[in-house]
Amino acid sequence: MNVVVVDTGFANYHSVIKAVERAGAARAGLTVERTRDPDRVRAADKLVMPGQGGFKDCAAAFQDGLGDAILGSVRAGTPFFGICLGLQVLFEGSEEAPGVVGLGLFAGSVRHLEPAPGLKIPHMGWNRLEGPTAGAGWSDCARGEWFYFDHSYHAVPDDPSLVLGTVGYGPNQVTACVGRDNVFATQFHPEKSQHAGLELLAKFLST
Repeated sequence: MNVVVVDTGFANYHSVIKAVERAGAARAGLTVERTRDPDRVRAADKLVMPGQGGFKDCAAAFQDGLGDAILGSVRAGTPFFGICLGLQVLFEGSEEAPGVVGLGLFAGSVRHLEPAPGLKIPHMGWNRLEGPTAGAGWSDCARGEWFYFDHSYHAVPDDPSLVLGTVGYGPNQVTACVGRDNVFATQFHPEKSQHAGLELLAKFLST
């Protein structure tokens, strides 16, 4: 199995690659490579797309055929796991970068967390996953687990059924994970979430 970690230029790739390798340690023949080559993306058995930094810079990385390769693979059924900004860019746009177009795989936008007295933004730390998980398939293993977050924005899908889990943060009901068919993405960082994160990645690799 060849897992491609999509290189958008802005992520902690070492931690993500090591987490995927640890999660798949029992799988013979597992390879994990980091690339932004559209041909390697199209050849992948599974795709993982992490991201940190700004929506605008991440979206710019999809030029030169990378964005088309990701969308083509996903629409052809390749299992996809997006992390943090790798979730947000699946949507049409973000308040962080007005006028910048995301991948548009899902309808909806990315919005800034609502401030409140005493509430620190960015939202950094551990939260327990809650909210709807019906129909989440392999992601059901995450129900009730604690995951690590580090973000100032979150996705608001037009279709609420895309939301597979949430966490509360002040007045915000944060979209913690979204998914449909072969696509699953988390606002939290599974590579920083210890056992629960590794279990989630292992379930993804087993599908």
